[in-house]
Amino acid sequence: MFDRPAAGSGAAQGAILVQLDFGEKDFAERLEEFRLLATSAGAVPLDAVHGKRGSPDPATFAGKGKVQQIKDAATLHGADIIIFNHELSPGQQRNLEREIGLRVVDRSALILDIFAQRARSHEGKLQVELAQLEHLATRLVRGWTHLERQKGGIGLRGPGEKQLETDRRLLGKRVAMLKDRLKTLERQRQVRRRARARSEVLSVSLVGYTNAGKSTLFNALTKAGAYAANQLFATLDTTSRRLFIPDAGQVVISDTVGFIRDLPHSLVAAFHATLEETAKADLLLHVVDASSPDRDQQMAAVAGVLGEIGAGEVPQVLVWNKIDATHAAPGVERDEYGKIARVRVSAISGAGLDMLRAALSEIARERARPMDAPADAGTA
Repeated sequence: MFDRPAAGSGAAQGAILVQLDFGEKDFAERLEEFRLLATSAGAVPLDAVHGKRGSPDPATFAGKGKVQQIKDAATLHGADIIIFNHELSPGQQRNLEREIGLRVVDRSALILDIFAQRARSHEGKLQVELAQLEHLATRLVRGWTHLERQKGGIGLRGPGEKQLETDRRLLGKRVAMLKDRLKTLERQRQVRRRARARSEVLSVSLVGYTNAGKSTLFNALTKAGAYAANQLFATLDTTSRRLFIPDAGQVVISDTVGFIRDLPHSLVAAFHATLEETAKADLLLHVVDASSPDRDQQMAAVAGVLGEIGAGEVPQVLVWNKIDATHAAPGVERDEYGKIARVRVSAISGAGLDMLRAALSEIARERARPMDAPADAGTA
């Protein structure tokens, strides 16, 4: 049970959260992450409905009995919306809305809604709109006229459903136009990337699970003042800064969008050009929330997305962040070949950041050294 929304809480929508257990691990952590996602989108969780199933019900995903339980919970709490922590087919979503009498939003629409709220740059807004339109395209069928009466709200920010329902051709034209604009921006980025490559500057991208502390670390290293907050998907737009490393010279560090398990494929596709910056980097700093009990699953989710965007083979160093919450000591760990594998830091307190800079210096010097030149005697 969650707290009720306070009286006069504005546009916040009371939500019933639905998460079914199909035998996956870390059910409790997934539920907590789901609650944070819903809150990030502007929902006020009123109650959570869950239960075990062997497989999704083809018609309603949850099954007749569970749908009635959801409906009863919504009536009891006066909910405005039902949010599933699962991907729903258009048919399942329509059937659920018909049975429950409230709008139903799935995980993909929820994440897209958060991205729609957080996008700041021109390119970020184009990317989010493209993903929203492609998600919406599968749901523009007769029987969804109830959307025309909805104004705003979770899952409805961004494209105008009524206009798109009226003319499907408009959607196709808009999608084509967005793709053309994004290709132009991608070409411009490639020119900048080639210029960096010619100058032989080490290119470093921060990657990691959402809310692992990437932007806080980015600011601590570069003094860039990029937006950082204790919330999911605080950063959507890639930000790059030059950083001078003693004994190594200039490196370019880029802060990127955080990843999450079951990231909608439409988002990965729409952000492909931005994420390509990660795939073309010389080094990835994989920032991990060392204090999270779910960190192993989060690291696996990041590895999955990196593989999907073609960055799975880019050299990587783990940055074990938030050691201030675990009382671990800052330090550097090396693999069996003597190469740096993990650096323990706290981006908030600054502990271990000198070790991370030294690690970047070592990696930059190693990269700059000709292949046939002997290593310095002091190099590990």
